[in-house]
Amino acid sequence: MGRISTFGQHLYEGRVSFDFVGRRKLWYSISAAIVVLAALAFMVRGFNYGVEFKGGVEFTAQVKVANSATADDMVAAVEDSGVPEAGDPTVQTAGADTIRIQTRALTQDQATQVSASLEKAGATEVSQNLIGPTYGKQVATKALTGLIVFLVIIVIFIWGYFREWRMSVAGIVALAHDLVITGGVYALSGFEVTPATVTGLLTILGYSLYDTVVVFDKVRENTKGILTSTTKTYSEQANLAVNQTLVRSINTSITALLPVAALLIVGAGVLGTGPLKDLALALFVGMAAGTYSSIFIATPLVAQLKEHEPAMKAQAARVLARRAKEESAPVAVAAASPARAVQSSGAAKRAQPSRKPRSQRGKGGS
Repeated sequence: MGRISTFGQHLYEGRVSFDFVGRRKLWYSISAAIVVLAALAFMVRGFNYGVEFKGGVEFTAQVKVANSATADDMVAAVEDSGVPEAGDPTVQTAGADTIRIQTRALTQDQATQVSASLEKAGATEVSQNLIGPTYGKQVATKALTGLIVFLVIIVIFIWGYFREWRMSVAGIVALAHDLVITGGVYALSGFEVTPATVTGLLTILGYSLYDTVVVFDKVRENTKGILTSTTKTYSEQANLAVNQTLVRSINTSITALLPVAALLIVGAGVLGTGPLKDLALALFVGMAAGTYSSIFIATPLVAQLKEHEPAMKAQAARVLARRAKEESAPVAVAAASPARAVQSSGAAKRAQPSRKPRSQRGKGGS
């Protein structure tokens, strides 16, 4: 802990510094590659929507042991139920003794017929949940509405708080970056998209923005009165702000990710499937992406946009001119030293008073 504290203190004082702003092209390239991969995964594979979005019937069967053999028995039972509309079901184990079976939309009589077939195949108890496709559409519509309202409020808030529209743009870009990456992970992994997933996506918006606003607040503090300063440029002060908040960002992210990782492990590894797993995956990926974007994307983008302002260009020129002058000053003194060698001449030689030896002096002393 002592070394971490010392390291954090050195980062805060600028004695140790990572060049996040200066190497922004590298971070942009990494993010662009990840975002393109996520977009391709979404376009090629698409989302695995849950029954809440596409409509259908979800059967929950209690069995003695939930494993692949029991799941195969449940699939065979559905296909042998005499209900053609229930063919090709989606089967998932949930915990040690539960199997979830999802089919397309069925009538109540057809659902009852499938339940009877499952009980005949060994299920001790079967519950059914008929979900219409309108429920999923309502969830998606409300989520989209909430997202739009959230983004509008955030743009107004950041602009009003920091008095800087460039920070609003950078914050929105970072949020979009996090959402696309999270969506791409869902498309690649094939995890089911449920209303719990939508809840997780809306939650990570707030977390990602919180981390970004903390760094922006430090940037504003460091760049206060920057136009009259000739010590550091805006980009250098912004980079110092990221370094000063780096340890805090890492600590809070690890603290937040550890319990979410525990939820993900329990949800996916122990319980098998369900809203806990859907929520935890969205939170885990979104929080990790949010930490990355607040450090590597948002602040470097703000600095890049500010560098295009004429006033900032002039301030940066003054800083560079001062540094050039300071660097050349010791060289000029060193070069001037040999030229200051004094040439002695007889005219410039001072006449020193002469005194007689003590033996020749009189009692008067001279």
